[in-house]
Amino acid sequence: MWKGAISFSLVHIPVALYPAARAQSIDLDLLDKRDFSPIGFRRYNKTTGKEVQWKDVVKGFQHRKGDYVVLTDEDFRRANVEATQTIDIQQFVDAEAVPPYFFETPYFVVPDPKSGKVYRLLHDVLAKSKRLAIATVVMRTRQSIAALLPVGDMIVLNTLRYANELLPAVEVEGSRSAKPTARELQMAQKLVDDMTEAWKPEQYHDTYIEDIKRRIAAKVKAGETKALTAPEPKSRQRAASGKVVDLMSLLEQSLTTRKSGGGGKSKRAAPRRSAARKSPAARGRRRRAA
Repeated sequence: MWKGAISFSLVHIPVALYPAARAQSIDLDLLDKRDFSPIGFRRYNKTTGKEVQWKDVVKGFQHRKGDYVVLTDEDFRRANVEATQTIDIQQFVDAEAVPPYFFETPYFVVPDPKSGKVYRLLHDVLAKSKRLAIATVVMRTRQSIAALLPVGDMIVLNTLRYANELLPAVEVEGSRSAKPTARELQMAQKLVDDMTEAWKPEQYHDTYIEDIKRRIAAKVKAGETKALTAPEPKSRQRAASGKVVDLMSLLEQSLTTRKSGGGGKSKRAAPRRSAARKSPAARGRRRRAA
């Protein structure tokens, strides 16, 4: 989707970018609830009122009222050829210095076959120093700030949000005045240790979409395809509890449940998955049953 080079100081590494993520969703059409007919949207010429095909659409900047400068992808490229062809490293920072909420979209950085050694050099120095490279890059006519980071044997480019795109931090009410006791910290640490496993992302999947598909199937089976489901009464909806909890009691119960679910042994002694660590789908079914 992009070809250019990583550049820092006098080092130049020809690379290509490939998408590293994809969105998962259910395709839903908008309907008119009066007769359930699909709703269409038109691109039309505001002067003639006639519909315009995508092949006839161009981008324009209104430099004065009613007058436009037409811009093509080539105009964006010519505006700054270097910017559109270079991942320009500005600085290196400690990996922990960039908070997670700055990260946006990942891309795989793949080197040109002839630049493998210098690509590997950048990868290894980032890994060894535990740093990120902060760079600027132009993709699809938009300049982004990005982080280059080593992941496995590859370098991944992750676009970052600009500081002015982030909202001020929300005050966490009560967190400063409430301090856990040493005993509570010890019990919580024990629970965290007991629930610690190797990261296996493939064991997680989007159970919400599966739930929606089951809901669709249920409505089809019940002949309720045109029924508008009304909200449940508030008394039946799950509400957040305002009760003050006994933290120590909950921690002790959690540890006891995990041990009994693992046959009376901690997970370190027996690697079997306990009842408290069922799959996300199973947890979702248990919540719905409740």
